[in-house]
Amino acid sequence: MKAAQFFAKEDIRVTDVPKPEPKDNEVLIDIEWCGICGSDLHEYIMGPMAIPSAKPHPLTNEVLPITMGHEFCGRVVSAPPNSTLKPGQAVMVDPRLYCSSCTRCSSQATNTCYSWGFHGLSGNGGGFSESITVDASMCYALPDSSLDLAALIEPLAVAWHAVRGSGKDDFSSESVLILGGGPVGIAVLLVLRAKGAKQVFVSEPTVKRAKQNAKLADAVFDPIKEKVAEKCLEKTGGEGVGYVFDCAGIQAGMNEGMAALRHQGVYVNVAGWEKPIVVPQLDLMFKEIMVRGSLAYDDRDFRETVEAFVDGKFKGVETMVTSRIHLDDVPEKGFAELIKNKDDHIKILVTPNRNNLSKKE
Repeated sequence: MKAAQFFAKEDIRVTDVPKPEPKDNEVLIDIEWCGICGSDLHEYIMGPMAIPSAKPHPLTNEVLPITMGHEFCGRVVSAPPNSTLKPGQAVMVDPRLYCSSCTRCSSQATNTCYSWGFHGLSGNGGGFSESITVDASMCYALPDSSLDLAALIEPLAVAWHAVRGSGKDDFSSESVLILGGGPVGIAVLLVLRAKGAKQVFVSEPTVKRAKQNAKLADAVFDPIKEKVAEKCLEKTGGEGVGYVFDCAGIQAGMNEGMAALRHQGVYVNVAGWEKPIVVPQLDLMFKEIMVRGSLAYDDRDFRETVEAFVDGKFKGVETMVTSRIHLDDVPEKGFAELIKNKDDHIKILVTPNRNNLSKKE
């Protein structure tokens, strides 16, 4: 079967690989759609980082070349006899790999497992392929009608964990600033809307992404032309926002975000930084700001995100999709396109089935 595999920095190829054979606990799935994630792009540009190269991954015992893609959904081909899943059933897959035995897994913090990994980054197959086998416990049944957008559940789960991890559940009286209106930023925006946030502002310099975010946000600020912190203070009667979600990982953005926070506000970092963070000490101390980190999602986050998605709570989620391509075109129309025209895209979805593309034409 076909699969898009990472061989080295800036080297991803569509190759022929053996079709996977399911183990007793595994489901065989035909892929319908898989999203290209920002972490995939970082691996392509700077990697291998998370992808195992010289040392095999402890849970998969694999090294590159690795089939990429961890935001995937599909249809069941076969399932274990004791599973409730049936052939032909639409499913979304939680792509995480974790040991289930370390102290973090034992405390339900599976997202920070000491041996954490992902299908599509660590081995055991990925979503940029025709088929994959996964543990049956990681599959979530979906309505057939949801498959066109179901791959978006994975980035939404990242956002769900970040919002839940902020320590707040009811945002109906809160004003929030999101730094960066890319895939994760707009996912955080969708989750905040699902949770009834009073006001959501976005800091985003690119014109196309700003327009996409403006469909859902109360206001979008251009950090190149505007003082984001001053704008937030104006919109909140001089008090500042209660929460900042950093989905950009840029020092200038953090400076504005910290300045935009009210007294005892919460700063949640969701971004992967390429340079060390310098926390603005005056804002941190004088406003008694709490800084929190957020990594991926745990079992509860994924389950709740699937439920919210099926219930239709992510209004406008379809705006995340900016392109749909075939598996054969992943190197050029996927990764090369994102490097060349990154600001034009939120999410590129990939399918191995050309019929899926013809339905969208």
